Amino acid sequence: MAHVGTVIRPLTSSDRRGWRALWDGYLRFYRAELPKTVTDATWARLLDPASPYRAICAEDGSGIVGLCHSVIHATTWDIRPVWYLQDLFVLPAARGCGTGKSLILAAEAAARAEGCGLVYWQTQEFNGPARAIYETLATRMSVVVYEKGL
Repeated sequence: MAHVGTVIRPLTSSDRRGWRALWDGYLRFYRAELPKTVTDATWARLLDPASPYRAICAEDGSGIVGLCHSVIHATTWDIRPVWYLQDLFVLPAARGCGTGKSLILAAEAAARAEGCGLVYWQTQEFNGPARAIYETLATRMSVVVYEKGL
């Protein structure tokens, strides 16, 4: 599991600065840029208890070192909702000690507690180190994703 002393907990409003540093690192990793309005709206959604978004973080003695954002949504394939683990990121210095896996397992426990029937996520083909962990936790599907901006 995560490094001794690492705590997985819900994100709180006092985490804004640490979260933003992680969010920026996550976007850099995926070579993405988002307008400040989107980042601000994402932060607000993550903290809104009425939204379908959920957020947890990993914290050690140095501060927040990992984030996990999820969205609960309905599906036509089950009467229970499903849990989409949308964003997962661990600072490079905190990798290799189980923090990512601990975040996924905590999200899975939260999904189960909320009555979800499935947890799923996706990643880029080039994200080999993360995929090596994911393949120990879940079944890789053969689904091919298409997207088209509107």
